Amino acid sequence: MIRNFCIIAHIDHGKSTLADRMLQLTGVVEGRQMRAQYLDRMDIERERGITIKSQAVRLPWRGADGRPYVLNLIDTPGHVDFSYEVSRSLAACEGAVLLVDAAQGIEAQTLANLYLALGADLHLIPVLNKIDLPAAQPEKYAAELAGVIGCDPADVLQVSAKTGEGVRDLLNAIVEQVPPPHGNLGGPARALIFDSVYDTYRGVVTYVRVMDGRLSRREKSLMMSTKTPHETLEVGVISPDPVPSEGLAAGEVGYLITGVKDVRQARVGDTVTTASNPASEPLAGYDHPRPMVFSGLYPVDGDDYPELRDALDKLQLNDAALVYEPETSLALGFGFRCGFLGLLHMEIVRERLEREGGLSLISTAPNVVYRVVTETGSELIVTNPSEFPDGKAGQIFEPVVRATVLAPKEYIGTIMELCQGRRGVLLGMEYLSADRVEIRYTLPLGEIIFDFFDQLKSRTRGYASLDYEPAGEQDADLVKVDILLQGQPVDAFSQIVHTDKARDYGIAMTTRLKQLIPRQQFEVPIQAAIGSRVIARENIRAMRKDVLAKCYGGDITRKRKLLEKQKEGKKRMKTIGRVEVPQEAFVAALSTDQGPDRKR
Repeated sequence: MIRNFCIIAHIDHGKSTLADRMLQLTGVVEGRQMRAQYLDRMDIERERGITIKSQAVRLPWRGADGRPYVLNLIDTPGHVDFSYEVSRSLAACEGAVLLVDAAQGIEAQTLANLYLALGADLHLIPVLNKIDLPAAQPEKYAAELAGVIGCDPADVLQVSAKTGEGVRDLLNAIVEQVPPPHGNLGGPARALIFDSVYDTYRGVVTYVRVMDGRLSRREKSLMMSTKTPHETLEVGVISPDPVPSEGLAAGEVGYLITGVKDVRQARVGDTVTTASNPASEPLAGYDHPRPMVFSGLYPVDGDDYPELRDALDKLQLNDAALVYEPETSLALGFGFRCGFLGLLHMEIVRERLEREGGLSLISTAPNVVYRVVTETGSELIVTNPSEFPDGKAGQIFEPVVRATVLAPKEYIGTIMELCQGRRGVLLGMEYLSADRVEIRYTLPLGEIIFDFFDQLKSRTRGYASLDYEPAGEQDADLVKVDILLQGQPVDAFSQIVHTDKARDYGIAMTTRLKQLIPRQQFEVPIQAAIGSRVIARENIRAMRKDVLAKCYGGDITRKRKLLEKQKEGKKRMKTIGRVEVPQEAFVAALSTDQGPDRKR
């Protein structure tokens, strides 16, 4: 009697806390071992208080009818950048608990996850959490949630994940409402890989949902994409730590260890079958995510390049949304051009590489993918400003997103002003209730990847929530701004921006570099230019040695001669001198700490 379900919600609506209460109530984790956010295993998750990786756990439960059941729970992330993790988790389930904060109501990510669950044809159980809060309004938000889903407000369960109130009723509702898994138990084995991690001692550990047949410890397994057979060293379930078993049957969720050391042999979305009786058709798998934001990652020490490559290989196994390819920069040396689903995703990847790989990295300013049609009619895909064609381009297309903002009605004017300032086009507006509104905009992705979310939160006192999805591309008036030191462009500082924002970017970058680059023996001009036209300039004044220090008294012509000699020397040095930009200046100038939505 198996039930597979996941918990989906907006950020901070209590998914991980509810999972904690379920672990305690089912007796899987003893009281003395219990800690808050038990399923958030990574240090970075616990520090930031967000879920980054989905976690699967097997829970034993005796239903209201007295019969024993097995519940497979998958705790999912809530952030828009990790929605790919959510979509993969939904493919391993038949039901979803849609969790909403009883003090805040439906937010943008709630709707996004709701549509993902409906698209996956899952049975939804609407639940209001945090009913113990003084500010909770359960009746109001139960009606709002019922209106969105199309159910009766009385069907919305009310729980407090903090105190445990109502959690037992929720587990009974899951047993009664979520349909049991269906699959051909007697047919050839087919299991979908929905996650995988790299273990230094045991190789690749793959997490699977068995759809048909049975995977046994005694049989060789076969990866259908590579047609490579492997010894099955261990099969088991996670409860919440790995527990080996004899096998996994159709409908079960568990893990598989084959001793594979090559991370490319066990890709997420692949189908596992048995070598002795292989399936003829693989499972549908997943749509591969399309990167939204690109950035270059370079090791501070050039000798760490092979270590960075290995670290990216292992991380990609655990994070299927990450894509990368090698690239070279004149300023930064050898590195990788990496594609991410968003800015928080980029920040987490960089932090995990530094922690898990022991690396020190520089990341270039993030940018999106542009499609350039030249005057000759040829097409270019630009993921890096250095690839932008010189001279006049025929047409430039930039990616746009369909953004949904949910907020109290008093902030409508503020939100519209912010979106209009970012070249947004209003699509529509809808009232979810008497005082909450949903505003839909088409926005250029390049305009929202930096500080849009921070601005939205500060202007609405933290009440607004944002979700966005790709919505094609549009023709735009864009230019490449180059930063020149001593007349030489530095490729790491180049950026593609809208014509109206080019001068602002140029002034901001030249001002920042003036503060960061140390003074040289000669004057250094820092210029921002579009093609051959300079749009901003700052000068770093030369260091001046006091050549008159030993001249006291005497003829004035002697002092003039020394000053003229110094002037000639500086002029000669300026023609042959090279500006050395220290590594710290690159790190500080390219730092995205001021811009991106760190607090999302």
